[in-house]
Amino acid sequence: MSTTPSVIYLKDYQVPPFLIESTQLRFELEDDRTLVKAELRLTRNPECQVKPRGLLMHGDESLRLCRLAVDGQVLTAKDYSIDAGTLTIAEVPDQFILESVVEIDPAKNTALEGLYLSDGVYCTQCEAEGFRRITYYLDRPDVMSVFTTTVVADKARFPVLLSNGNPVAEGDDSDGRHWVTWEDPFPKPAYLFALVAGDLKHIEDTFTTASGKQVALRLFAEEKDLDKLDHAMTSLKASMRWDEQVYGREYDLEIYMIVAVDFFNMGAMENKGLNVFNTSCVLASQKTTTDAGFQRVEAVVAHEYFHNWSGNRVTCRDWFQLSLKEGFTVFRDAEFSADMNSRTVKRVEDVQLLRTAQFSEDAGPMAHPVRPASFIEISNFYTMTVYEKGAEVVRMIHTLLGPDQFRAGSDLYFERHDGQAVTTDDFVAAMEAASGRDLTQFKRWYSQAGTPVLDITDEYDPSESVYRLRVKQSCPPTPEASEKAPFHIPLQVGLLSPEGTDMPLENGATTVTLELTESEQTFTFTGIPQKPVPSLLRGFSAPVKLNYAYSQAELVFLMQHDSDGFNRWEAAQKLGVIILQALIADYQAGRELILSDALVGAYRAVLNDTTLDPAMVAKVLTLPSQAYLGELSTQIDVDAIHAAREFAMNALACALEAEFSQAYKRCLIDVAYQPSAEQVAQRMLKNLCLSYLLRAGKPEYLALAQQQFSDADNMTDEQAALALVVHSNYQDAAPAMLSQFYSRWSQESLVVNSWLAVQASNPCPGALSQVEALMQHEAFNMKNPNKVRSLIGAFCGQNPVNFHAKDGSGYRFLADQVVALNELNPQIASRLVAPLTKWKRYDETRQQLMRDQLQRIMDSAELSRDVYEVVSKSI
Repeated sequence: MSTTPSVIYLKDYQVPPFLIESTQLRFELEDDRTLVKAELRLTRNPECQVKPRGLLMHGDESLRLCRLAVDGQVLTAKDYSIDAGTLTIAEVPDQFILESVVEIDPAKNTALEGLYLSDGVYCTQCEAEGFRRITYYLDRPDVMSVFTTTVVADKARFPVLLSNGNPVAEGDDSDGRHWVTWEDPFPKPAYLFALVAGDLKHIEDTFTTASGKQVALRLFAEEKDLDKLDHAMTSLKASMRWDEQVYGREYDLEIYMIVAVDFFNMGAMENKGLNVFNTSCVLASQKTTTDAGFQRVEAVVAHEYFHNWSGNRVTCRDWFQLSLKEGFTVFRDAEFSADMNSRTVKRVEDVQLLRTAQFSEDAGPMAHPVRPASFIEISNFYTMTVYEKGAEVVRMIHTLLGPDQFRAGSDLYFERHDGQAVTTDDFVAAMEAASGRDLTQFKRWYSQAGTPVLDITDEYDPSESVYRLRVKQSCPPTPEASEKAPFHIPLQVGLLSPEGTDMPLENGATTVTLELTESEQTFTFTGIPQKPVPSLLRGFSAPVKLNYAYSQAELVFLMQHDSDGFNRWEAAQKLGVIILQALIADYQAGRELILSDALVGAYRAVLNDTTLDPAMVAKVLTLPSQAYLGELSTQIDVDAIHAAREFAMNALACALEAEFSQAYKRCLIDVAYQPSAEQVAQRMLKNLCLSYLLRAGKPEYLALAQQQFSDADNMTDEQAALALVVHSNYQDAAPAMLSQFYSRWSQESLVVNSWLAVQASNPCPGALSQVEALMQHEAFNMKNPNKVRSLIGAFCGQNPVNFHAKDGSGYRFLADQVVALNELNPQIASRLVAPLTKWKRYDETRQQLMRDQLQRIMDSAELSRDVYEVVSKSI
């Protein structure tokens, strides 16, 4: 990059000087170009104190301006200027109509922002600032306009022409082309604009809203994928029903559409009435999709639908407020998934992701508050902090207010701000007004970065039957601030008697919410007849790290007796951490590794308890991940963590072989496949047991895995067997299974992505050579983000022992790919570089090797804003 890109600050926000009352667009889709004709009705913003003579419009260097007119008067070159993609008109009246014609080339748009071609289908991605690649516009979320869009294309090649809103007119031209006009009656910012044109087919259904309006539901895909849309349709109808029942939100247009495309930077996009989805988030079938894939489709369909209100009808004022829509909607889709499946399992899965990926983000150079104070490139802030931590912030409000007052707050929020672009402060203000609570201190969660740490000690006075908890909160320094004011933290607590029952606390409740607001606080419980075992942070009531000196015996006790399902799992994780950290220390000191009998006994008791939910058993019996163990380390010793965890799993496999075998047989399903919570739980435990049995080293277990691979009637079991063998010591058996799998599924792109990821994440030696070979395979395409994530992303993010090879080969490989992708797709390049940004967490040798590759990226020519921001903040 020739010049250092400028930083954008929240404190500099100003209202737009102009607003766009209406937007009329006409797209002429042609082979070698696309003409975009725009007619914008602009007016000065009465809220803007500044009255500039001219008008500045956002654009992109790829736009070729063909015509420009104000109120019908064609402008000449002396009337306007174009600089770095922006268009400035020297002088405009207070109200006027701006007409423009620009030419763009979607076929060359490898960044997949704006209008581009995905396997012959025209589609758009305009969030965050992609619309400026389509035409000159006021491309900011606080400029909301009513859109009317006409799409014109060859009818034979592009029979389907879609945009936002309701179809209001269509027709055929004499030259074999046709057109459709769409009208969206609800004002929206440009980032919610969508257009799709292609040879697509659809399935159709209807939904009758609570008020009796019938809505047409259409899901579009390539004809070969129509049989994979039923689950998405079922999920959509369930989402619509749930949002009416839980939030009172009805859908507002005559039609709701989803389109599946294969080349897509994100998971999905909530464009008003026309959601564009990555195929991985909408296509699902028994043969080609795992249980996790089914659940992902359900969750993402719900997420994008819920955005219709929390993001579309009420949107964010500026991109610093991104969590206003994303954090709230992630919370909503998590609650929906919890209601549709197992609430405890869902919570465990969400916390696992938060504590590995988001906590790591909080501890790294890109750490930022939920509402960032500045950025260079907004695409870099579609982060775990904005989404997942943002959802936890909303969850804490829900915990503090209770479900009834939270619902009243959300109702007030939608009522106050329908059709507006607002801020996180507006959201919190609605919650305060509905509940009467003062959340001033709580708002620090939006402005302070970092993961708070709670250090808890306790004491019991038997003479007075009093139990006390002393809590200290702190937060480590992050790039934006070294000192942090105390957070307002809801800490949910229960107390267990020596018999394992919940003790009654306030008003007979067995779980109470303690509100931490100071650096140090003491909470006193009276009428406690015996010394309790505390169950702390029930349901993971706040995104914090918690330190309390549990003994191994207390953790086993909580595993067996805690009524809070999340904390039963958490006790198993804490026990696993204690034992694995001891093994890591032994490995580093060269001592013999011996597995603790406590862990074996605890696992045996859980395996033999047939009353437990199989999904929870599987979660409890999964050791803490290498990523989580690394997150807990002062300095990450990749080799020691890997060795200790492998030893523990192998030792558990041998010690509990009989129990794992019996549990595997109990979980065999002899009824027709369903992605139901009950069946998903059984397959989850069955495949966990198989993973342990393969470690027992007996030929019959390899044969069992091969049989499951061959006989499976669903992708969950087939892919699990494949991955387990490929990642096992049975390397002689892996090539034949990989070959058979690819031959069977080579025409199913999403399944092939899994095939790539299985090999990329293989912890056995030689994985990098295999990845490099696969980059030349017919199945890989560097221009397809799904392929890049499945191969390069899986190796660098899910294969720590090979990525962090001591010779630095993994780091060089990643840097090579980032430099290449910087030219093709800067968004994907900047997201891919993340593993290198954590270089300070490793030993000196690895630190230097990682930093050298970051510097090599930094020194490469014409670095994008996306990659520049991440790398410059990391070095």
